[in-house]
Amino acid sequence: MTVRRGIPPLLLTVLLAGCSGPAPPEPQIGRVTRAPVREIVEAPASVAARATAALVAPASGTVAALYVQDGDTVEKGQILARIRSPQAETQLDEARRAARQASRPLPAVGGVSPVRLPALKPPRSLDARLARCFADARKAARKVEDPAVRRRLLAAVDAAEAGSRAQRRALTDVANDLNRSIEQALSQVTGRIGAGLSGLTASMSSLQEASGSQARAAVRAAKATVDGLVVRAPFGGIVTLGGPSSGTGTAGLGDLIGRLPAGLSGQVASAPSGRSGGTVAAGVPVAAGDTVVTVTDVSTLTLAADVDETDVLLVSKGVPAEVEFDAVTGATYRAEVTGVGVTPKEGATGGVGYPVRLTLGLGAYDDGSPAPRPKPGMSAVVRLTVKESPDALAVPASAIVSSGKESVVWVVRNGAAERRTVRLGAQGDAEVEVVSGLMAGERIVVRGADTVHANQPIDLS
Repeated sequence: MTVRRGIPPLLLTVLLAGCSGPAPPEPQIGRVTRAPVREIVEAPASVAARATAALVAPASGTVAALYVQDGDTVEKGQILARIRSPQAETQLDEARRAARQASRPLPAVGGVSPVRLPALKPPRSLDARLARCFADARKAARKVEDPAVRRRLLAAVDAAEAGSRAQRRALTDVANDLNRSIEQALSQVTGRIGAGLSGLTASMSSLQEASGSQARAAVRAAKATVDGLVVRAPFGGIVTLGGPSSGTGTAGLGDLIGRLPAGLSGQVASAPSGRSGGTVAAGVPVAAGDTVVTVTDVSTLTLAADVDETDVLLVSKGVPAEVEFDAVTGATYRAEVTGVGVTPKEGATGGVGYPVRLTLGLGAYDDGSPAPRPKPGMSAVVRLTVKESPDALAVPASAIVSSGKESVVWVVRNGAAERRTVRLGAQGDAEVEVVSGLMAGERIVVRGADTVHANQPIDLS
């Protein structure tokens, strides 16, 4: 096997012919000057109203009356329409009846009645008979003449009477002891029954309270539905019958809804989520959730811009901007950033963008005449001034050559190119601010800088 080294003469001729070509252009020379430099970030945007509220029907029914038309200007609280709904009124009546039933007091729960035995005493007739018998016995004993026998007889009568009294006392004691035993037994039984009754009463009270709370909540909900049949404007604005058109932005609607009365907040949809419901007119039926009227607050217009991820870190609150609308040719509007979002979304070109909110000011045509006020949903291009130096050390953007992480400018010194590393500030489309590395008046290569090498002779003539 033979290994050939070198390049064949014919191939060498072809390669040399391919390397030959037009000579690079001569570098163009300029001077470092002072000039205003602005760094601009462009982003697509659309106009958003201060708030848009879609007022929906709270229940199925019929539009009984309609007091506004498309384009009317209304005030907060103004009645826009009335809806007739027998179903909602029936539900309110049923809820009120249920609430009255739940508020009735619970029936009383009885306890255990006390038990006591009657006193065990001999009848009075027996006591009287015994007393007469003992008296007769004493009378008969006193008639005995023998004193000794008489004394023994009287002592026997006294002993018999004392024994009778002792028996009666013993019988009373037995009855009292029996009553005490019964009372103790009953107290124990009553305690156990009372504890059970107390727990039952507490459970029934809790159930009644819960039932009452639910019934009252049902009444409030049903009443709110009936109140919502009178459709009122939650804030001042311009009326559109039915649902809002697509593309109409909103700003701060959640805060507005939170400040509305309870009767109005139930009608407001924070986004155009309610169904349009077709044509809205008096006598037309509507279903629950159908949008009857949309109110748009245009007192303050804002801009919702979509800034690319490569530029969003340069944008902050207070950054000024100029705005141009497709619908207003030749006019420029003023704007200012009020907030930068942190939730990313995929852009139309596949990159990632972030929402930026701006206030929208007045506009003017090129001749100074005032421009018309835009409408919500209009598209625009926003030019954000993220950096601005009114008296910057400036060089043409074409003079900057990127070398890795460095920015390089070729300075002409003693007729030759000298490589100079610079630090940049604001970067405009045509001019770039140089923060360090150059001095005003120095000559630099402003065109063809990417073809220059160190110590290359530069013709200054």
